[in-house]
Amino acid sequence: MPIHVVNEAQRCLQCKVPRCRTGCPINTSIPEMIRLFRENRLNDAGKMLFENNPLSVVCSLVCDHEKQCEGHCILGVKGAPVHISSIENYISDTYLDRLSWSPEPRKGQKVGIIGSGPAGITIAVILQQKGYDVTIFESKEKIGGVLRYGIPAFRLPKEILDRYRDQMRKLGIKIRPNTAIGRSLTVDDMQRDGYEAIFIGTGVWKANKLGIKGESLGNVHYAIDYLVDPDVYDLGDDVVVIGAGNSAMDVARTALRKGARHVAVFSHSHDASASPRELEYAIADGVEIYYGACTEEISDEGVIYRQAEFDDQGNRISLGEPVLMKADSVIVAIGQGAQNRIVSTTTGLEMSSRGLLEADEHGNTTRPGIFASGDVVSGAKTVVEAVNYSKKVADEMDAYLTSIRK
Repeated sequence: MPIHVVNEAQRCLQCKVPRCRTGCPINTSIPEMIRLFRENRLNDAGKMLFENNPLSVVCSLVCDHEKQCEGHCILGVKGAPVHISSIENYISDTYLDRLSWSPEPRKGQKVGIIGSGPAGITIAVILQQKGYDVTIFESKEKIGGVLRYGIPAFRLPKEILDRYRDQMRKLGIKIRPNTAIGRSLTVDDMQRDGYEAIFIGTGVWKANKLGIKGESLGNVHYAIDYLVDPDVYDLGDDVVVIGAGNSAMDVARTALRKGARHVAVFSHSHDASASPRELEYAIADGVEIYYGACTEEISDEGVIYRQAEFDDQGNRISLGEPVLMKADSVIVAIGQGAQNRIVSTTTGLEMSSRGLLEADEHGNTTRPGIFASGDVVSGAKTVVEAVNYSKKVADEMDAYLTSIRK
C-alpha cells in the first residue's frame, strides 16, 4: 500500500460540514470514504464509491480536482489540501476487480444504449442492475468513447476501460462493437426488435473549424481526430496547436511523446482555458504557450498570426503585424460538436440551435422512449458532470419503463 496515500488519509480532519463534498459535482461522500479507508474497510469504501459513481476510478484520474474536491478542502486555505484524488484512485482501482454485482430479477424489458462513453457506461450499469436487459451499440472497436479515444493513455490508462468492459459483461450487459446506429441499423430497427427504451450518448465527434484560409491543407489536422490514433500521423519536428483548452494540452503533450521536437500552443486570449494542473504539466513537458496569438491563415509553411495586446481587464486593445510561425503540422483544438447521423435517420428527433441533440433536464428527447445525455446534449463537459447527469436520466428511463410495463 503506497504510504503517501495512508498519510494523506490521516491528514483528513473529518469536517462536520465537508467542503470537499460540496465541491464534488457528483456529491461523493469523501469523509466517509476516507473514514472507511482509515478503518481498513477498503471494500466498504469501494462499494460506496461505485454505487455513487460507476466511473469512480476514471474520475479519480481525470477530474479537475483543483477546482472541485481538493480545491474546497479546508486544509488548502493555508497549506496543501488532502490529495483526495490519490486516495479515491487507490480505493476504486483496487476495488474495481472485486466488484460483486447483485442485480434485481429480470424485468423482461430491453434497453438499447447507443455509445459507450461516460454517459452510456453509467446508464448501462445502472439499468442492468435494475433488472433490464441492456445492449450497448458502439461504433468503434472498443468501448470507452471519449475516455478511450479522446484522453491520452498517460492520463487514463486504457487497461482500466478493458477492466470495465469485463465487469460489464459479468453483469450481463451485451456489447456490439463496430456498430454505428444510423448506417445499416437505425433507431427504428431497434424499436422493431423490442427495445422499449433507447439511450443516445454518442458524444461530440465533429470538430469545430476555424473557418480561415488554409484549413483544408494537408498539414492541418483536428484534435478529436488526432487523439483517436496518434500513431497514424507523421507531424514532423515543429507543431502548432491552435486552442488552449484541456484537449489542446492533451494534443501538445501527445505530440511531444510521439517525436515532435517543438510544440507551440496558440491561445487567442490573454490566458488559457485549460485547468491549471493540465497547463502546468504541458509546460513541464516542454510545450510553449503563446498568449494572444490570433491565427489569421494557415499555409504550407506554418501559421500566420497577429500578436494581440490586452489591457489590465483582459480586453484586447490592439493587433500587431502578421507573423509566420513555421510548422510542419498544425492541429486545430477549439472544441467539437455533435454529428447528426442518428438525427437524420430518425423521425421525431430534433437538434438544438447549437447543433446538439434536444433533450430536457431529465434526458427526454423530442421522441417518446428515446433519451439522451452527456456531451451530445450539453456539449463537451467533464466526465463527472456526464456521469452525474446520466444517473438522473437512468432514473427517468426506469420510471418510463415501469409506466409501460405490461
